[in-house]
Amino acid sequence: MKKAVKNHLVLVALLVTMVNYAANITTLNKDDDSKKTVLTLENVKEGQQLLIKDYNQIILYKENISKSGDYKKGFDLTALPDGKYFFELNKDTVIEVIPFSVLNNVVDFKKSEKSKIFKPHVDAKNNTVYVTALSLNASPVTISIYYDNAGSKEVIYNEKIKDTMDIQKAFTLDSTKKGTYLFQFETQNRTFTKYINL
Repeated sequence: MKKAVKNHLVLVALLVTMVNYAANITTLNKDDDSKKTVLTLENVKEGQQLLIKDYNQIILYKENISKSGDYKKGFDLTALPDGKYFFELNKDTVIEVIPFSVLNNVVDFKKSEKSKIFKPHVDAKNNTVYVTALSLNASPVTISIYYDNAGSKEVIYNEKIKDTMDIQKAFTLDSTKKGTYLFQFETQNRTFTKYINL
């Protein structure tokens, strides 16, 4: 009997200690933080860029990732005007797009509409330039090549490619026309450029 009473007293003392401890915990979500949306990204690399853009591709926020690993940050998106927006993580070869909308100070992430935009790759060997571009949704890609002739750009190639996911092309540049060539790609409301010196 004494042992049972002793066990009950230990249990009561333990519960009192836990209640006192719980009463002293400070809340992590202050009133100002309750409106924040926490963005978590895994395996980011130092030097990558995080952007918030509006529907017209206007940059509202820009941050260079300062440390490789997992990224976690709170954003108060409720202050944005009603509309459609995007988080973009700009990596070396791909841009990850996370769309969200704001309506009456309520933020709604469109997880099913997350997408990736693969950047075109340009590689030069001697006077031959190899171009590869990947578009998972077969979006049209316009390829333009300019020759920089003493500051004025001369269009030497222009093509709009439709209905294909994998573009692979090789261009042989005139080896007698030394100078700078600009390869420009337009797709999904974005422009990518690459300069080649011959």
